[in-house]
Amino acid sequence: MAERADLPDDPRQLDVFPTSLDLRREDPSRNMRRFYRMTLQPDLFGGVSLVREWGRLGSGGRTVAECHCDEGRAVTALMEHAAAKRRRGYVAG
Repeated sequence: MAERADLPDDPRQLDVFPTSLDLRREDPSRNMRRFYRMTLQPDLFGGVSLVREWGRLGSGGRTVAECHCDEGRAVTALMEHAAAKRRRGYVAG
C-alpha cells in the first residue's frame, strides 16, 4: 500500500481555493476602465489578511487589508467579494 502524504505538504495537492484574483470592468461608452484585485497574505500572528486593491486601470488605486483568524475565513471573504463584483459586471482578467 502506498504511503499517504499529508495534504498541506503534498506538492501534488491542487489549489482548490484561490489565493488571488484579478477582476476588470470596462465600458468604453462610459469611459470606465476599472480593476479589482484580491490576494491572501499570511500575517505575523498566524492569521491571514485579505488585501483588496481597486481603482482605475493605470492608477495606483486604493488598498484595504482585512484580517481573518484563519485561511478558511479569508477564502470565504474573498469568494463573497468576488461574487458581489461579478454581479456588478466585473470579469476575470
